[in-house]
Amino acid sequence: MATRKPGPWQRPAPKRRGAASKLTPAQVEEARARATAAGRRYPNLVDNMYVAAKARRASEPATQVDEDAE
Repeated sequence: MATRKPGPWQRPAPKRRGAASKLTPAQVEEARARATAAGRRYPNLVDNMYVAAKARRASEPATQVDEDAE
């Protein structure tokens, strides 16, 4: 049986890496849209975490796998 990770509210807070960043107005709107699509009136922690992680993934350089190296 696969083990489940505890929810984000049950895990300890991550170590801070510099200044905390706030969601931009566009990210807030995206989180609100996710909440509305899920039937919630307001975005929750999971909506905000998803939007913030999406922004981090977009800002990181993409790593390419060299397929000829096999």
